[in-house]
Amino acid sequence: MHSLLWLGCRAFVISLVLTPICRDVFRSFGVMDQPDAKRKVHRYPIPRVGGLAIAVSYLLAYLIPRPDPGSPLAEQLSLVWRLIPGAALACAIGLLDDLFSLRPWIKLVGQIGAAGLACLSGVRILSIGGAPTDAWWNVPLTIIWLLACMNAFNLVDGLDGLAAGLGLFATLTVFMAAMIQHNMLLAVATVPLAGAVLAFLCYNFNPATIFLGDSGSLLIGFLLGCYAAIWSNKSATLFGMTAPLMALSIPLLDVVLAVVRRFLRHEPIFTADRGHIHHRLLDRGFTPRRAVLMLYGLCGLAAAFSLLQFVMHSYATAIVVLFCLFVLLGVQYLGYAEFDLAGRLLFGGDLQRTVSAQLDLRKFTRALAAAANATECWTIVREACVKFGFHQVRARLAGELFDYSAGPEVPAWTSRVPLANGDYVVLGRPFGSGVLPMAVAPFVDALRQALVEKFPEIAPGAAAEMTLTGQ
Repeated sequence: MHSLLWLGCRAFVISLVLTPICRDVFRSFGVMDQPDAKRKVHRYPIPRVGGLAIAVSYLLAYLIPRPDPGSPLAEQLSLVWRLIPGAALACAIGLLDDLFSLRPWIKLVGQIGAAGLACLSGVRILSIGGAPTDAWWNVPLTIIWLLACMNAFNLVDGLDGLAAGLGLFATLTVFMAAMIQHNMLLAVATVPLAGAVLAFLCYNFNPATIFLGDSGSLLIGFLLGCYAAIWSNKSATLFGMTAPLMALSIPLLDVVLAVVRRFLRHEPIFTADRGHIHHRLLDRGFTPRRAVLMLYGLCGLAAAFSLLQFVMHSYATAIVVLFCLFVLLGVQYLGYAEFDLAGRLLFGGDLQRTVSAQLDLRKFTRALAAAANATECWTIVREACVKFGFHQVRARLAGELFDYSAGPEVPAWTSRVPLANGDYVVLGRPFGSGVLPMAVAPFVDALRQALVEKFPEIAPGAAAEMTLTGQ
């Protein structure tokens, strides 16, 4: 234990000295993170390559002074030396991005390379709930896990001290789990990272004078992903595997929410936005410092759940259920409109109504195509308009005039769809009508397209016109 404390203290002191040096050097070279008053809320440019100080401190903690070959500490360094190549590549790709703003796919290739080096060094998810999984897919599973961890810390690094603080909580959680398991290899690998990150926080906490940058966030995410994979292999139960997930829950939850949000909005996954957890807290009136402290508290709570679930096997199910309940309540508190709308679609019947409307549109276009004359077309159009919520329909088809009204005139908007040779269709719909509102525009488009095919030679440049009327 004394050797572990001394190892952590060395990393702390080295990082405490190197971080301001790194800050001043990169400030002189102009490697700064510029504020934009949107996603980046700091007030002035700040150096963004702080991860380099953490990486060097982590390595030097093992080398200064160099342990005797026969000492207990030297015997526990095998895991560290296996992690170094992948960690170095993760830090290097992040450093290049800090300096030159790499394209997302280049960063992804570098991250895959770092994860691949970890797998080659023997870091793999080899068991699930204590059951061996010595199969080909444990390599891609491990790579996906490490990619998730690296990008989770990369995305959550949006406020002073946030990513570094969450990394410190997660590292200490893994360290305590390693001590409980008597896994000295894992304990020796984690304690210098905790010391280096703690010293870095002295300069990174609000108001920060240096940022982690991608070099730091990818390094911390990579190492914690490796630690969690090793930890999970020691779990004897399926629920025991959730303990590492809980320890990293805040960053992982943020990346999952980001991916799902962008998928629901049909936006590129790698597009930056202002919808991360810390941004939502800022939008709810939190100051940057209070938002970070709030997330620290939640991370500490997640760490407590993780260790409790890890040591209290008989209550594992209840702890996992309670943790999931807290997560759901937290996501609801953040107020993501995307999830609210998706929930309404799935559970409020909107999805079923949308599918039904699309099927009705297909049936409508097929029936219109099979109509023999203008009168049959009018009958099909009138019935479809009633189903899609239009209370008035007027049309001129092949020179014949048709008119339909479901009742007395009410405040409504109208849409006029011009066709060929003076033909047209005019649709009226009451304001606030709740009848298939999501299908109105597709119906008008389908109506025009079907009638154009039925009565060709539409006037060049003709377009639908919408007007508002009321009484």
